[in-house]
Amino acid sequence: MTKPADIRAKSPDELETMLLDLRREQFNLRFQRATGQTEGIGRVRAVRRDIARVKTILAEQARSAVKA
Repeated sequence: MTKPADIRAKSPDELETMLLDLRREQFNLRFQRATGQTEGIGRVRAVRRDIARVKTILAEQARSAVKA
């Protein structure tokens, strides 16, 4: 689980890369769940929340860039 302060410290390009990596991980976890190979079911929830955090901070940065 990533803390919001750590995410805010990153640049928009780093956040886009992080978002892509999290979506890949989410896909792999869903695939493992469907085939019955998942070890930690809690990781699915944590990845989903991390994706939401990154998207929220990207939106905040976009809004602040428009205002400036």
